[in-house]
Amino acid sequence: MFKKILFATSATRASDHAARVAFNIARANQARLDIFHVLGVPSRGYSQVVVDIKTRERVDVDDDYMAWVKEEITTYYGDYLKNGLTYDIHVTVGHPAREILRRARETEPDLILLGGSTEEEHDAVYRKTVAGTTLQKVARSAKCPVMVVARPAASFWGGVSNITFGTDFSKASDKAFDFALKTAQALDCELNVFHALSVGSLSSDRLLSQDEIEQKIREKMRRIRARYEPQLKTLKHYNMEVWEGIPYMEIVKFAREKHSDLIVMAHHSRKLKTDDNVFGSNVEQVIVRAGCPVISINR
Repeated sequence: MFKKILFATSATRASDHAARVAFNIARANQARLDIFHVLGVPSRGYSQVVVDIKTRERVDVDDDYMAWVKEEITTYYGDYLKNGLTYDIHVTVGHPAREILRRARETEPDLILLGGSTEEEHDAVYRKTVAGTTLQKVARSAKCPVMVVARPAASFWGGVSNITFGTDFSKASDKAFDFALKTAQALDCELNVFHALSVGSLSSDRLLSQDEIEQKIREKMRRIRARYEPQLKTLKHYNMEVWEGIPYMEIVKFAREKHSDLIVMAHHSRKLKTDDNVFGSNVEQVIVRAGCPVISINR
């Protein structure tokens, strides 16, 4: 299914959970794995002095230093690189999102895989993940699906038997559905189509009554059936459900209940009108909470 995978890594413990997924997918698909590390951001202009993302130290970058970093990455992932895996290791200098997108344009991968940041474990969740920074920029512009593995629980990638697709009925969601459907067909697994009906918050001017909620749930189910069921009938197993609540929380709970191995969503989902909006869209909120990898589709 995937022939070329771009794995952007910090080569630290923060990327370990994403690394397990990247290497397992590459091996399962006999894909070429491009292990890509952005060393750091130049201190000014085209200066050779770089603030190393990994160590936070200022270093003079030359060919010897770049070769040493590549050797360190090879050693760090030594156990994964055994048994005939086809791979490249590429190290560069610059802003992470910009360089990841540049590398993607050069290599044209089928999948970009991202992990966490280099922040410490005790930091707030939005600082521990790529959500809100690199993820937003990469997912907005990437021409291929972007998978994010932001939690250790999501790293146990094996045979995929269950996929959850979260929809908001946007055009972007239709593209995400196409990907989810093709993935389910290729892997012969169950596909769950899920919509979370937002019912507002206690700070809203007006809360929906239970009768209104149930009426809207029925309307959304009719919409799901009309929009997706004709294509879902190509699968052996599929499911369609609508829950009410805070969308990103309900998607995570639904995927957990269904024991989903993968969540697929559109990156440009509708924005949340809540105080907890540091990451922006629903997909970014799902990424930091889900117990399985999340794939973001933007086109």
